Amino acid sequence: VQLQASGGGLVQAGESLRLSCIASGIIFSRYDMGWYRQAPGKQRELVALITSGYSTNYADSVKGRFAISRDNAKNTVYLEMNSLKPEDTAVYYCSSGRSRQFSYWGQGTQVTVSS
Repeated sequence: VQLQASGGGLVQAGESLRLSCIASGIIFSRYDMGWYRQAPGKQRELVALITSGYSTNYADSVKGRFAISRDNAKNTVYLEMNSLKPEDTAVYYCSSGRSRQFSYWGQGTQVTVSS
């Protein structure tokens, strides 16, 4: 299983970024997909998930600003991040699993938001 995340970068507060994660080695449509993040000195936390049935969950800190979506034809999950804040700075990881148990992880992409 490979999860290739991309789209991170350096932006100013209030700007937007779109992360993408392409999955291979799994039947993508059958898997739940998630985005996690880890800031320096902090534990990894769930940012958003989308199930195989297209249900979504978000961390309270990103509700109304971030949107997760998936394109099963492209084996890709997206994270649209708007109104970014300095506290969103972290390495963002793509993950996949079944029944919301995430067992496969990508390499991470850095998101840095300057104030």
